[in-house]
Formats: sequence, C-alpha cells, structure tokens
Amino acid sequence: MSLQVIFYQRVKRVFDVILSLIGILVAGFLLIPVFFLVWIQDRSNPLYIANRIGLDFKQFKMMKVRSMIKNAEITGIDSTSDGDKRITQLGRFIRKFKIDEITQLYNVIKGEMSIVGPRPNVKKEVDLYTSLEKKILTVLPGITDFSSIVFSDEGKILSGHKDPDLAYNQLIRPIKSRLAILYVEKCSLAVDAIIILLTFSNIFARAITLKILSRYLLKIGADRELSEITLRNQELAPMAPPGSTSIVTSREISEIE
Repeated sequence: MSLQVIFYQRVKRVFDVILSLIGILVAGFLLIPVFFLVWIQDRSNPLYIANRIGLDFKQFKMMKVRSMIKNAEITGIDSTSDGDKRITQLGRFIRKFKIDEITQLYNVIKGEMSIVGPRPNVKKEVDLYTSLEKKILTVLPGITDFSSIVFSDEGKILSGHKDPDLAYNQLIRPIKSRLAILYVEKCSLAVDAIIILLTFSNIFARAITLKILSRYLLKIGADRELSEITLRNQELAPMAPPGSTSIVTSREISEIE
C-alpha cells in the first residue's frame, strides 16, 4: 500500500469522525421527534437494524430509521419500490428527505462505514457479485456515493415491477456497480468532496446536478456510455452487470462471467 493511499485513508477517517459527530449533534434535534412519531405508530422500535456486507466481505449491522411496518423484512423482498405497501405514510416522508440514512453516522463513528463510499448491500445480492464487482468490497461502504445521486429515485424506477429485486438487478445494479468500481479506482479527498456537494445539490436541483456529475465522471476516466446514462434522460434498459455478459434472470443463479 502506497504512502499516498495510507495518507488518504487516515485523513478520510479523521474527517469521517468529525463530520459524523457534528451531524449527530445537529440532526439530534430532528431525530428525537421522528423517533417518537415512528414509535407511536405501532409502539415498536423506531430503529431498523439491517444486516449488510461491508469491507472485505464482513457483515455488520447498519442502523436506519424505520420507514416500514413492523417485521417488513419477513417478506424476503430486499428492493423497495415507491408503491411498496410495507412503507408507512410517515415512512414516505422519512425516505423522501433521506432521514432514514442519518443514523448511519453511528456506523461511520464505529468504523464500519464512511461518509462517502459504495452503498452496502445485503448478502443475497453480494453472493451474486461477479469477480469484478467484488472489487467494490475492498473499500469501506458509505452513506453516499455516485449511485446515491444517480439513483436517488430508485423507488420510482422499481415501481410497477412485479419482482422489484429482479428489476434492481437488471436496471440499477449494472450501472450502480460500474459507478462503485470507478469510485474504488479513483477515490480521493477531492472526489469525496465532490460527491458530498452533489449529494446535497441533488435535493434541490437534480437536473443540474446530474449534468455536473456526468461531466465530472468523464473527467476522472468514465467512458462516455456511463456518463450519458448518468444524465438519466432515457429510460433504463436491462444490462449485464460488470464482469458478466448475461443479464440477470434470477437471484438464485450466479451470473456466468
């Protein structure tokens, strides 16, 4: 490991801890009433502890504000569309403004996540990764990344699909993984800063944000196809994930590489 990489990792860790502590202190004023409102719905834990796969394939417990009904996970469906009946009325508000992600700052402080990094996935999805996609697990997962910006409307994309998990693998995963691999190859403090800024601007000016991101991806080495898809001007089409030539047809069968 080069001195440059070691320096980056150490400085990033310092910023992660400082920003997370500030975020928790500031967000605490918002989270307390949200926790109460979630709890009063069904008198159940306002937090949802989700098992995710992180750095070096290690499983950790990611903390989220619960936006679904109690025991929603027993359905076995991992991907969530906007029309998912498991999402509560309050949960739709929580998801719209990404309030459910704030508690992951605790995971950052613990060293299980970073502010910026590929979004962590469930084991069932990671088990389907191609050899190339496994590169994603060589860095800490994060609260936000390129795909968090591009697919901030993931629920809308999956809405209307009979099998949202399959739709995720065909429409979102191929691009999400390509963006994550690009991040792993190009990550730096400058890249992290750009992602954080674009994450916030995406809330208020999505079209402009996607144009800026598209140009930035070209600048750091993305191919033109990925850059153009990032603009989200066209309907997403089924694609094979990185490292495979086959479009996913089942979550039960590994792709042929």
